[in-house]
Parts: sequence; C-alpha cells; structure tokens
Amino acid sequence: MEHWFLDSEFPNSEPEKAYFHIIPFPLEETVSYMGGTSQGPKALIDASSQLEQLVEGFGNPGLLGMHTTQAVDCSGDSESSIEKASEAVQLASKFGAIPVMLGGEHSVTNAAIPFLTESFEKGEVGVLQFDAHMDLRDTYEDSKLSHACVMRRVVESGIPLFQVGIRNYSEEDLQARETYGIKYFDASMLYKQKYTGGLDVLKLPQGFPNKLYITFDVDGLDAALMSATGTPDPGGLSWWDAITLLTNLTQGRTIVGFDVVELAPNTLHHAPYTASKLTYFMMGLTGERNS
Repeated sequence: MEHWFLDSEFPNSEPEKAYFHIIPFPLEETVSYMGGTSQGPKALIDASSQLEQLVEGFGNPGLLGMHTTQAVDCSGDSESSIEKASEAVQLASKFGAIPVMLGGEHSVTNAAIPFLTESFEKGEVGVLQFDAHMDLRDTYEDSKLSHACVMRRVVESGIPLFQVGIRNYSEEDLQARETYGIKYFDASMLYKQKYTGGLDVLKLPQGFPNKLYITFDVDGLDAALMSATGTPDPGGLSWWDAITLLTNLTQGRTIVGFDVVELAPNTLHHAPYTASKLTYFMMGLTGERNS
C-alpha cells in the first residue's frame, strides 16, 4: 500500500491489533451534480500526513492502532460495491475494531446497515447524521441505492435516526421524516440557537439509543469551509459548530462506527485536509467515549 491514514506518524497496524479499521470506499455511481467523490478517500488519506498526533481534549487516538485497508473495489455496480464494503465493515467488527468508512458518495453508508442490524439488537444503536440534505427519498433517478435515499434505507431497517444541519428539503423528504418520527436540529434552528442558548446545551432526545453510528456528509459544513463536495451549500456548520455538536451529542454514549463522505477534491487543498482532520477528531472522540 502506497499510503495509509497518518502514515507520517504511525505504521499501518495489523488488522487484528488495530482499534480502527479505515476503509476507503471511492464510490461514485449515483452523484447528481458535480462529480469527484471517487477521488475523495485518496485525497483525505494523503492530507492526513499533515496532521499532528494529538486531538485537543481527546488525546492521541493513533496510539490505539489504525489499520487502513485496501480501497473497496468499485468497478462493478453500486450493489456489488456496497456488498464488498459491507464485508470489510463486518471484518472490522469481527476483529473488535471500529469501522471508519471514507467516501465516496453518501451511498457508502448503505454498507454499514447489515453491520448495524445484525450485530446489535433492534433499537440498540442509532444513526447520527450530519448533512445538508435529508436523503430520505424512496428512490432517486431510478435508484434505491442513491445518495439521496440512503437514510430512507436506514430507517426502513428499523434503525433510529437523528439529523443535524439539514437545510435543503423536498416534499418526499419531509413526509418521510414525519412518517418515521425522525427528530432533528436543522441548520436554521442551530443558527438561532448559537445566539440564544448556545449549541453546547443541545442533547440528543431522551430515549435515543446509547450506541451511535455517525455519518458525516461534508456538505453539512458551510460551503466557505467545504467547497470540495458535490453541492457546496451556504448556511452550514462552521468547524467549531461541528466539533461542539459532535462532542455534546455523543456525551454518555458509545460510538460503534462512523463514515465521512462526499468529499470531491478540487484545486483547493484545504478541503481534503479539513475532512482528514474531522476524521481524526472523530477517532479521538470515539476512543474517549468508548473508554
């Protein structure tokens, strides 16, 4: 393997000894606007060589052991690619490791659903989604595996869902949110909350599962911070908004896995670095929450 996550600081741990299995999943099959997600995992991993070992407030997660797998083969259709990624996630679980998928379009999260439904009791784990879009359509452009449908597949599987940072809506999305009783902190609410009670008072609702899988679509960040994504959208989260919400919403809970998706590198190098730093922060957060 030419490069692995944070290879400037740490060896690529053996899979059976690593706390994190980092799974590059360069899926680009159903993107509907600007392309480039197939290059996202490589750009994120390359940028990780510039990270420091320490995560402020969360120690040195690299010391827990990180194993970067070979990239998932996406030469087939979406279904076969997702199946291969799901096998990599299940292998991480078999080794007792935390799966960390790097996307690739948001359809990547489909690969985590078998892990969440087969490894845990129903209602034991919930999905915490950071995103500019709900992704709750039943089908989109004739695909049920589209990036625009991935959270619909999650809730159809009986997995509780909480959404953060949403600021784009369709009638179908809103109806699904109501049908499945999905709770949320939308972007407009978060903006107002910053200047009233503050973001640090927000918590997940009572009764939401104590075990979390986090999916972070980088378009949940504001377009000024994250331009390298298919739909860089105004009105999103700042860096410290994201860090505050990740920290507070996971308090008292454990994290069973996560993904960072929709990075589509452009000529500006700050975006892959930002996505890489976000990924490493989430490793630090996971290590602390699960200790």
